[in-house]
Amino acid sequence: MKIMTPIHAVGWAAGVFGAEKSFLANPILGSRRLNELGLHRARVRAAERMARFRRSMLRDIPAEDRAAYDRDGFVIKENYLPPDVFDRVRAEVFGQSHPAREMRQGQTVTRMIPLTHAAKRRAPETVRVAHDRALNRLAGYVAGRTGAPIHFIQTVIAEPQRGPADPQTALHADTFHSTSKFWLFLHDVTLEDGPFMFAPGSHKLTPERLKWEYEQSLTAKEAKRAHHSFGSFRVGADEMERFGYRPPQPVPVKANTLVIADTYGFHARTPSSKPTTRVEVHGHMRRNPFTPWNGLDIQALPGVKGRQMDIYFAWLDYWNKPTIWKDVGEVMADAPAAI
Repeated sequence: MKIMTPIHAVGWAAGVFGAEKSFLANPILGSRRLNELGLHRARVRAAERMARFRRSMLRDIPAEDRAAYDRDGFVIKENYLPPDVFDRVRAEVFGQSHPAREMRQGQTVTRMIPLTHAAKRRAPETVRVAHDRALNRLAGYVAGRTGAPIHFIQTVIAEPQRGPADPQTALHADTFHSTSKFWLFLHDVTLEDGPFMFAPGSHKLTPERLKWEYEQSLTAKEAKRAHHSFGSFRVGADEMERFGYRPPQPVPVKANTLVIADTYGFHARTPSSKPTTRVEVHGHMRRNPFTPWNGLDIQALPGVKGRQMDIYFAWLDYWNKPTIWKDVGEVMADAPAAI
């Protein structure tokens, strides 16, 4: 272990200048002394400034989408697809089984069906919609950096009668900088179905939020909540006013609604009091927050773009690496949980 320490130290130091967020895994990020001197606060402030700079260089974002994001931290587009295209996507998603993986978090199972190039044979329309250039440019604007998002069909299965609470129902930020996630909902999601929840305006770095980020960094390594110590800070809904944000609000939607959100903003899944299943075309975008450019994304290289999930899982399987994503074979998108 001691022989490897210098190599690990290089990796830990490099992580400070990238997207690494865990106060547990990286002893530099988790150092109370360095965070007292302002390490985490400096990373948050620098990432926010760089994201604003990169967004300022993106010219082809519709004005109404730019205004919605700048005001709220998310964009909602109802009736997103033409009806015939939406019907074809639903037919592809629900009309056949797909190779899938599942992850359980307390009372909730998330199923992932990758929309890589390999999926074109089964679901060409769905892959085309997910990889649409305008959609991915908007996802890049929200994330504060363009690039190649990762796409998959996502099924969220709530089983409130089982296990501990889903940690994703606690209001939280995914990491210390702007990232984006989008959901194209394939059926209605009502308040009873546990919809997405977001605190409007919470993507903005106010002085109060920055002070809170500093305070959290001093104790995050010892936090009892694992996600908090991993750098996905949890927060109480009653603190939104303190930060200058509006209260969190659930976002029920009709089928064929697209939602894109900056998950540096405080968000959560609304808890569901009954068993529910919802299916959506999903994508997410998270990159190094400190680079001054858009594009030049390693995940957009030929042979990599559109194959990120295939490459990732092939690497895990080859090296027999443990993963929270369990291979469940071929299943219908809306089938009951297999794990």
